[in-house]
Amino acid sequence: MMRWPMFRDAAFVFAKDARIELRAKVTLRQVAPFVVSLLVLFGLAFDRLLVKDTAIADVRVDELPLAFVGPGIYWLGVLFSLVLLVQRSVSIETEDGAGTQLRLWGLDPAGVFLGKAGVVVMQLLFIQVLLCVGLIAMFDLQMTEPLLLVSVSVLATVGLAAVGSCYGALSAGLRVRETLLPVLLLPVTVPVLLAAVQAWQRALTGDVDSAWPWARILFVFVVVYVAFGILSYGALMEES
Repeated sequence: MMRWPMFRDAAFVFAKDARIELRAKVTLRQVAPFVVSLLVLFGLAFDRLLVKDTAIADVRVDELPLAFVGPGIYWLGVLFSLVLLVQRSVSIETEDGAGTQLRLWGLDPAGVFLGKAGVVVMQLLFIQVLLCVGLIAMFDLQMTEPLLLVSVSVLATVGLAAVGSCYGALSAGLRVRETLLPVLLLPVTVPVLLAAVQAWQRALTGDVDSAWPWARILFVFVVVYVAFGILSYGALMEES
């Protein structure tokens, strides 16, 4: 049952983590350069494919990266950024016993979950803006159907942040969390990433009618992940 303290505590945790991130500028100084490097590497890798002009099944090869490779690069960058941001979110709570202090203050675990996931959402959206600018500049990707693309991006970002925050809390108390977190996190992000990539590919190729069903599938997974986080984050905090 939704309660006012949950949203109050979520706002408190969000403000706390957001202030820490704005001061540290980890997203701007570390994650953003990594994403830019990723785009440059993919740009070099697909450079030869971009200049070809051979017909394959009535589709020019020089058009394939725009509609088919672009979404994969985009969401791969989001996935890698998610791992880095969740590890950073976990480190905030493990340093100086901050996570223990949150429990001692009696904050609603669901509020803590929503606040921490909200900060990850904010950072991922910033990264996605950089990715969109990079794809447009380097691949000349035409962002058709912006409403669909933005809707899918926001939904997928919420789902990824929710599941990332849950698994981040689960691995918080482990010494090997830096290496274990990606192993735990990557498999459960597959449904969200698959639906997001499929929706983006269909939107960019103009097949909007078949893109919306993927968006609805994505919505279902996001609701499940957020509900799971709200209901289970208290137990995950106790385990950490």
